[in-house]
Amino acid sequence: MTAVATATPPAGTSAAPAGLSIRGLVKIHPGPVCALKGVDLEIPGGMFGLLGPNGAGKSTLMSIVAGLVEPTAGTVLLDGVDIVERPAYVRERLGFLPQDFGFYPELSGRAMLEFLLRLKGISGARGRREMADALLERVNLADAAKRKVGGYSGGMRQRLGLAQAIAGDPRILIVDEPTAGLDPEERQRFYRLLAELSVGRVVLLSTHIVDDVATLCPRLAVIKSGTVVADTTPAAARESVEGLVHEGFVADGDLVGFAREHRVLSAVLVEGRTNRVRVFVPPGAAVPAGFTRSPGTLEDAYLVLMRVPDHEVPPALARSIPAATEAAR
Repeated sequence: MTAVATATPPAGTSAAPAGLSIRGLVKIHPGPVCALKGVDLEIPGGMFGLLGPNGAGKSTLMSIVAGLVEPTAGTVLLDGVDIVERPAYVRERLGFLPQDFGFYPELSGRAMLEFLLRLKGISGARGRREMADALLERVNLADAAKRKVGGYSGGMRQRLGLAQAIAGDPRILIVDEPTAGLDPEERQRFYRLLAELSVGRVVLLSTHIVDDVATLCPRLAVIKSGTVVADTTPAAARESVEGLVHEGFVADGDLVGFAREHRVLSAVLVEGRTNRVRVFVPPGAAVPAGFTRSPGTLEDAYLVLMRVPDHEVPPALARSIPAATEAAR
C-alpha cells in the first residue's frame, strides 16, 4: 500500500484558506483562440459545480487545475500552494475521472483496477490487490469484482473509474460529465457515491447536465465562452429568476414565430402537436397571452444566462454570490 498524500503545504508557505483559488486565469491556444478570459473563482472544500455548454472552456479549466496544461496567465492555488509553478504538488493529490475512460473489456473488474493502480505507481502485487479490493468495496462493486468489465453497465464502469480516481485518498477530485449516458437509477446511485466522497476534499464536477449540479452542489459557477458569467448557489439562482418565468402552450407550427417575439427558455413537445413552453419575461415586458407565472428553476436560471441578452439578465444572477455565503467564506 502507498502512503496517503496529505494536503499540508510545504514549510514556509504562507497560510491561506483551504480549497482552490483561481485568479485571473487566461488560456490562449494557437490561432489564436482564447479559451479562458480571466477566470476568477474561490472554490471551498466539498462539491463545486462547473456548468456550461460544450466548448465553453470547462475542459481547459480542468486541465489547468489538474496540472496538465500551463495557463497563459493567472494563478491557481490549492490550499495556498501555487500549482502553476509547482504542478507536481497537485498531481500528487489529484484524482481524475475523465468523461471517456478506456477499459479492457476482457479483464475482470479487479484485474482492471489493479492494472490502473499499477499505472499510478502503486507497487507490490499484494498491496495492489488489497487496495483494489478496498476500493471496489467503497464504490459498491465488490460483488462484481470477478466479472468481466465488458459486461458492466454504464454506471458500473463509471464507479470503476471513480475507484481508480480516489486511490490514495486525493485532496482534489475532478469528475468530467460523470453521469452522461446513465439511466435514472444508476445516476441516483452515482450521486450518492459522489456526495459521500466530497467530504474532506475539493470535488470539481464539470457537466452540462443541470440536474447533476442541482442535486449535488451547494455552490456552482456557470461558464460561457471562456468567461464565468455566474458564481452562485442553486437556491440563489432560482430566486434570481423567481416571478420572471412563465409557462404556456404553443402549437408546433407557431413555435418559430413565437420564438422571434419572446425569450423562449425551453419548449417540450406534448403529444406530437403542441409545445409546453417556458419563457423569460423581463421586468416591464408583456406576458404572452395565455401564459401563467411558474416557479423558477436552476435550469431556467442557466438558460437565461445562455439565451438572454446580457442587459436583460437579472443582476442578482450574473456573477452573484449571496451575502450570507460570502460572509461565511
